[in-house]
Amino acid sequence: MALSYKRLFDLEGKVAIVTGGLGILGQHFCRALAEFGANVAIADLDGKIAGELARRIAEEYRVDCIGLDCDVSSETSVEALVERTVAHFGRVDILHNNAASKSDDLQAFFAAAEDYALEEWRKIMAVNLDGVFMVSRAVGRQMIAQGGGGSIIHTGSIYGQLGCDPSIYEGSEYLGVAINTPPVYAASKAGVAGLARYLATLWAGHGIRVNTLIPGGVESGQNAEFQRRYAARVPMKRMGRPEELAGALIYLASDASRYVTGQEVNVDGGLSAW
Repeated sequence: MALSYKRLFDLEGKVAIVTGGLGILGQHFCRALAEFGANVAIADLDGKIAGELARRIAEEYRVDCIGLDCDVSSETSVEALVERTVAHFGRVDILHNNAASKSDDLQAFFAAAEDYALEEWRKIMAVNLDGVFMVSRAVGRQMIAQGGGGSIIHTGSIYGQLGCDPSIYEGSEYLGVAINTPPVYAASKAGVAGLARYLATLWAGHGIRVNTLIPGGVESGQNAEFQRRYAARVPMKRMGRPEELAGALIYLASDASRYVTGQEVNVDGGLSAW
């Protein structure tokens, strides 16, 4: 029988955990995984709203989908997430570490580097990097216990690879607040990619692949001035759209990428090619 290339992308019967599943990108990621056949555990801080989204996705795509509360900065909460997922589905095949924090204090989050508060730094790192490690650790342990195999994908950022261009932030706002690229965001996303490479080599013998999905700038509430300035820096002359990241996620989650590990897949309109 001839090899079916289309079937390489099929996720039917696979079990996926998506952290930060209620976010602008997270909801697209959960829907994409479900449309390709995966059963999905949607994890976010608000378990009730995650459950409501899970019910909609389950009905729309005819898969098993649950919503779970999880604070990825809490070791206890992370361990409970994996235990509850396995109790419901019996296993975990795909992890998408997508949770990240922009803080509950945007003024502190977007403070200048020379004035950045250590307390704010540690609060963001607890989610963006510590959380990625703790969820990866718990899921990796489960995948090994299952006999190996699986795909772990981290959501990184172009700013984990490139320095920021301050000029794109002149007159720029996010939800009415003047913005920049905070140093903690760049450092945490660089750390995420470094962690992926380490785990990829560590767990390769167990058949577990670990890669990083690198979005460029995505439309998510920035004002028109920011979008104009950012687009001018990109070869494709526009910002990305959330749904445009879904294809890369499915590739990394599926057997279509079964010989790909420790890599960073950029979806950035060519920005990193300059």
